[in-house]
Amino acid sequence: MLTKKLRVGVIFGGWSSEREVSLRSGKNVISALESKGYEVIPIDMDKNIGKKLYDLKIDIAYIILHGSPGEDGTIQGLLELMGIPYTGSGVLGSAIALNKIVSKQLFVANNIPTLPFIPIRGKVEENFFNEVEKIGFPLMLKAATEGSSIGVEKINNMEELKNRINDFIDNYSIAIVEKYMKGKDITIGILEDKDDIIALPILELRAKKEFYDYEAKYTEGMTDFILPAELSEEITEKAKELAIKAHRALWCYGVSRVDMIVNKEDIYVLEVNTLPGMTATSDLPAEAKEYGIEFNDLVEKILLSGLNRGYK
Repeated sequence: MLTKKLRVGVIFGGWSSEREVSLRSGKNVISALESKGYEVIPIDMDKNIGKKLYDLKIDIAYIILHGSPGEDGTIQGLLELMGIPYTGSGVLGSAIALNKIVSKQLFVANNIPTLPFIPIRGKVEENFFNEVEKIGFPLMLKAATEGSSIGVEKINNMEELKNRINDFIDNYSIAIVEKYMKGKDITIGILEDKDDIIALPILELRAKKEFYDYEAKYTEGMTDFILPAELSEEITEKAKELAIKAHRALWCYGVSRVDMIVNKEDIYVLEVNTLPGMTATSDLPAEAKEYGIEFNDLVEKILLSGLNRGYK
């Protein structure tokens, strides 16, 4: 089958808290694929997604969903059952990477440096606060299965934590507290196609707020993007090696974006995003352009990696 004859279903939207970001990403991906000559079928994911996929008879799905369901292995599992190739990580990698608790446990198991953390599964017990004292304040309170910096709060002392924790758990169910670390926020895109894997130029994010939250991430002018990041050659190479190691440790495939923080000579991996944003202010397209890959070519490269899938 000639790739230019492919009927590509771009799955975007959905109903997560990141729907608006997905709509913007999806619009850009659709435009890029159309410019490359593919037959593109836009698919806004809803509860009838199975019937839509059956009726539309697509050759491959380009997934550009953010959050759950979609980024957590759910849509990937459906596509596996239907025998439809798709872009990005498989069921396992998607499910692991979206869950910050499991991700960080795998980082520890694979000797990948990450900040000290405590998982929260439902109601907290009194011993939880004793464990928090060992980490110390300030700390970050994070929803375990959200992206785009949704459900992220800085907590400065125990009183704040006790006042916020119950409402936070009511909203997000599972979460982590993580040691707060000042340093350089960096992110590294990973592109993979079977045995070929590259770490893109490192992007440094200098938010004009206290930390890189949703507003800073998606509002033009709220963050300064330093590309390539102002890091020593040694730290640059070490960070890229860790990014590839983290990508592989979580069984990611095709494309990911690894977020880290650099404090002097120390690098800590925060999380891995398996479906990076493709908006006008998104990190991955900027890194790819610095590397020499224009946006439309980046989209096509990700598409073709789905046809040439390695491990799932």
